[in-house]
Amino acid sequence: MDPDQQSSPLPQPSAEYFSWDYRLQLIVLGFAFYAAVFLLSHLLSVSLSHTYTSLLAKEKVFWNLAATRAVFGIQSTVAGLRALTEDSLLTRDRMRGQEDWSWFTVLTATGFFVFENIALHASSVVFRSFDLPLATHHFFALSSYAGAVVWDSLGHFLPMVTLLLEMSTPFTCMSWMLLKAGWASTLFWRANQWVMIHTFHCRMVLTYYMWWVSLSHWGELNAHVVLPQRVLFFTGLALLTFIINPIWTHKKTMQLLNPVDWNFGNKPAPINGASQGQSGVSVKPHTS
Repeated sequence: MDPDQQSSPLPQPSAEYFSWDYRLQLIVLGFAFYAAVFLLSHLLSVSLSHTYTSLLAKEKVFWNLAATRAVFGIQSTVAGLRALTEDSLLTRDRMRGQEDWSWFTVLTATGFFVFENIALHASSVVFRSFDLPLATHHFFALSSYAGAVVWDSLGHFLPMVTLLLEMSTPFTCMSWMLLKAGWASTLFWRANQWVMIHTFHCRMVLTYYMWWVSLSHWGELNAHVVLPQRVLFFTGLALLTFIINPIWTHKKTMQLLNPVDWNFGNKPAPINGASQGQSGVSVKPHTS
């Protein structure tokens, strides 16, 4: 790295983002907002959706979590696209650059991941099931963003680009809800499925880009990112690149050809919203 570039200080975000009181307020705000989305989804679905009222309790939880993740996916996609396309401190210094909007996103995303982990483990206790892959996914998500809060000199370019992986989540939510409502034979469901599969391919390309950025800034990354955060980042990135993204892309493609609910025992899609006979089989729901 150029010594002159290293010695020139970057403009800093607002001082309030380095106050732990303010950080905790935004983390709580993120948690409360997404908990409210979860509750609102339940209330609206009870009032408006016959499909929702016919679901098992565990499927209702999954339905509301899917809706909550879809909202978070929209926030994440906006933040990720902004990081990639906007000329900002994040792009000028990808290992140290921070801005007010990126701090807001990191903190509220941390609140969301706290909510996700609580919802997952509470659901596991209530329904007496445990999804190890999903728990691992949530652990890495929360640990990585909590780490970005604790080690606050870390640049926000890679955390914002990582959030762009959530681009598929709104389409995944619509796919599952429409499948349960008996729309799997419609052109609208297939069109959503095509777009969703495309976003999963984009996710794969995005992980390759993240490897390229990391390797091309290897010296700076080692200098400015602490070892625990590097281990979390590269372990998670490797899992996404070589295991999670390929499996999810394959499953979503197969679902287009054979519409089944592979989140809940590979049950065939209902027709015209009819509820399937369900016997309370232990299942392991997962969404991206």
